Amino acid sequence: MADTNAVEKASHRKTLVGEVVSTKMAKTIVVEVDRKKAHNLYKRVIKRSKKIYAHDEKNVARLGDVVRLEETRPLSRLKRWRLIEIVRKAPLVGVDGETPAKKEKSGTTQNA
Repeated sequence: MADTNAVEKASHRKTLVGEVVSTKMAKTIVVEVDRKKAHNLYKRVIKRSKKIYAHDEKNVARLGDVVRLEETRPLSRLKRWRLIEIVRKAPLVGVDGETPAKKEKSGTTQNA
């Protein structure tokens, strides 16, 4: 007999955390994932990054957000990851590239 309490299966898929660098495509985001690796000979820590295309079904991720991705079946020629959650939202950015907090501190006002 089947158990009435549904037991959630543990996912064996890889997960990555990175920052959204582009949201210009429909239902697709580009995420830059950084990793740190020790140099084989000199043992100095080197930062390596890779851009990954991920599926964003609801178009909720914005530029600068830190997101968690999960490995999935191939969705297109480049997409093999999907958005799981937004770990940290990016601050709002104005038209001129300044955040509202910066604008208030600088005290600049434009009169026409």
